[in-house]
Amino acid sequence: MSGAQENALQIVASPEKAQQNGTSVNARAVCNVCKRLYRDPKILPCLHTFCSDCIAQLEPFSRCPSSSSSSPRDRAVRRGSRSEGSVAVTVLCPECDSEVDLPASGPAGLSTDHLALDEVFLETLVTDGPLPCDLCGEGSAESRCEICALNLCEFCCQAHRRQKRTISHSVQALHELKSRGRLCRPVLCSLHPGQELRLFCQPCDLPVCLECSATLHRDHGCCPTRDVILRHGDHIRELVSVHLRPRLERLEESLQKVNESQESLTSHVEEVAKEVRAFARGYASAVEAHCVSLLHRLEELHIQRRNQLHLQRAQLCQALLDVRGGVEFAERLLGCGSDAEILTAKAVTVQRLSTLSESSYDPQAAAGPDDGSSICFLPSEPAGDVSGYPVVGIIHGKTVDPSKCTVEGEGLLQCCVGQSGHFTLVCRDSGGDQLTRGGEHIVVSIAHKEKRSCTTVASVVDNNDGTYIVSYTPEEPGPYSLWVCVKTQHVKGSPFNLNIKRKLRRHTGTFHCCSFCSSGGSKEARCGCPGTMPGGFKGCGHGHKGHPGKPHWSCCGSTAERSECLPESVLNAVSARGHLRTVEL
Repeated sequence: MSGAQENALQIVASPEKAQQNGTSVNARAVCNVCKRLYRDPKILPCLHTFCSDCIAQLEPFSRCPSSSSSSPRDRAVRRGSRSEGSVAVTVLCPECDSEVDLPASGPAGLSTDHLALDEVFLETLVTDGPLPCDLCGEGSAESRCEICALNLCEFCCQAHRRQKRTISHSVQALHELKSRGRLCRPVLCSLHPGQELRLFCQPCDLPVCLECSATLHRDHGCCPTRDVILRHGDHIRELVSVHLRPRLERLEESLQKVNESQESLTSHVEEVAKEVRAFARGYASAVEAHCVSLLHRLEELHIQRRNQLHLQRAQLCQALLDVRGGVEFAERLLGCGSDAEILTAKAVTVQRLSTLSESSYDPQAAAGPDDGSSICFLPSEPAGDVSGYPVVGIIHGKTVDPSKCTVEGEGLLQCCVGQSGHFTLVCRDSGGDQLTRGGEHIVVSIAHKEKRSCTTVASVVDNNDGTYIVSYTPEEPGPYSLWVCVKTQHVKGSPFNLNIKRKLRRHTGTFHCCSFCSSGGSKEARCGCPGTMPGGFKGCGHGHKGHPGKPHWSCCGSTAERSECLPESVLNAVSARGHLRTVEL
């Protein structure tokens, strides 16, 4: 920590002291663990910032031996912090409870949050107390050198401008800096104090100073930060705009639906309760007892649905919190950070944003929220006896039970290649009764048992009455495995064995008595049978040589009307007497 920061922290040591002086403290300059201004702020892998000392005091969640390989930054930090035999630890983030891994070098190996340091220095400028001069320590600071990051009194400011080494430095009045709302400071090298990080080592993926590039990174071909900031900044922008911004919107939309469903659930339950009370008022004590039992059942369903929504809401809130935190940090880094600041936090930011964008939890893939529409009151249904009196009216909360669902139809067992197969799925509740509504999540998978790469796409049509029509068109013959799942669970009998037969050859001719009759006496008319006629006719006629003696197909000579068309090789093997003879292929 620089001397300027230490002097500033002596003035505004805590938010409470600043509030006693009548000033409000910027929340971005305060650590959420110690509730004080940041002291050496470090960025955890989840993109939450805390003081280095606060991170070091976190209880380890797990420990594992550190790897022998490490980055140049970790090796440099380890020289002044821990030995080579240290172990990497996993801690819980105090902000989001995420499990985060600390480097083997401890909190010192984490990326420094220079944006937080800017907020701390800005907070020191807006306090009512006077700032001491960082050079002489006696006079009241009135100006600040942005290159040296020093607060200067009037005398030291004049001396600073007269020195040959600092004559070109930008020195501005403190009251002008206060009006800007942000203080830009140079990012200095942790290994070479006073050296600003103006270069970037691409092999090491680190911003470095001029002295680092001439020693530790001598053969790495370092380049100015302005030459690489556009590419790395665009990578972060792409992660935010292409992946996380749309996901953030989906999470917010899903959370809104859950909140609306919670309100709708309570409203719907209250409406059903009114119907129950209105029905029960016309009865004596037995009906009143029955009313109490109905309300008890309704409350059980209410609690059940409410707990389900509460769990879904908690998952959405956590996912939303993680994504929003990553997006806000990335946007603030890109919008407020300098080139060096962005490159300093680039690695941890990209890693966190990539993890969030690849999260397995997808609100669109999850089942829709249950708003209690399946809960209904059936006043005409018999409900048994209460104290010897027959009563009617039950609370019904039908939900689908995959083990009770049934599948029926010819297309469930067999089909032919190129033909459309169909079968019907009937969704039932735990009592075996058919549901009267649709909207269930149905998944149908048809896969070849011998050719794993061969699958058949199935379409599902919701009839909105508890039944679903499934259709498919296979392209390959053979044995298939047919999976039918409701809410990711197999229905009764699933998976089924489906046999796909090869495509039947359809007849291209006509089913006739002879070619003479069917063609109107044409001599050029031919027939698939071996029959011939005298007089130059090329086809068959009644009673002539080779006629089958019964109606047959003109394309292949088959005498069965409902049959498959015989291949051409079989036709060539038909003898003049209607028998098959062996031919050489």
